[in-house]
Amino acid sequence: MNDWKTSHDRVLAQRQAEGWMFLIEAVRDLRTTGAIAPSGKALSRLLTRPVQVQAPRPLAVLEAGAGTGAVTRTLMPQLPGGSRLDIVEANPRFATRLRRLVDSHPEVKAEVHQAYVEELHTDQHYDVIVSGLPLTNFEPKQVERIMARYMELLHPGGTLTYFAYLGTRRARTLLSSRAEARRHAAVDHIMAGYQRSYATARWTTWANLPPAHVWQLQRPLVSSDDQRHRGDGAQR
Repeated sequence: MNDWKTSHDRVLAQRQAEGWMFLIEAVRDLRTTGAIAPSGKALSRLLTRPVQVQAPRPLAVLEAGAGTGAVTRTLMPQLPGGSRLDIVEANPRFATRLRRLVDSHPEVKAEVHQAYVEELHTDQHYDVIVSGLPLTNFEPKQVERIMARYMELLHPGGTLTYFAYLGTRRARTLLSSRAEARRHAAVDHIMAGYQRSYATARWTTWANLPPAHVWQLQRPLVSSDDQRHRGDGAQR
């Protein structure tokens, strides 16, 4: 009983420490820390659902914007043997923390890259990308670059999950400047285009702080250009 209480207290202390770290880093730099709190368990489970679906074959997985590792800790035990995990985190203090986390799980083949995901230099392609980036905090051009890079990095048929907090656009409309409201609306417009083209699922978690939608997008097995060329060939 005492052991359980000690373990429970340790987990609570860790969560409180991570919460304060997020707040401090968000005040310091919203570009590298766009959220105000780590992802909760319910949100982490939804973001990592494609890994569970595609197991047990070995997978190449990318986690972008891993923060203090809340989703990473949910993700690593789900990875089938022989899988590869690349973790991208721009915030140097979070990246240091993530390297310690990865080092404590030597059974997982993982590497932490301190970089912006749109600037990640790799020839690797991924079966699953898990995005922890709060895209509505960014400028529209940044969001375009990030989403284009995600689609480039996915294998054909690969899946991307990302979250969007509920009610942020309305809150910014009511509380922020017109320029900020326009920026948010422009990002929503970009993401709506990706959702129309690639979305295969959307879930909602009310247990997160704040509540959030989780979107799942899938890169087509055949590109639109390939489909057009095949159609042209059939007509000849």
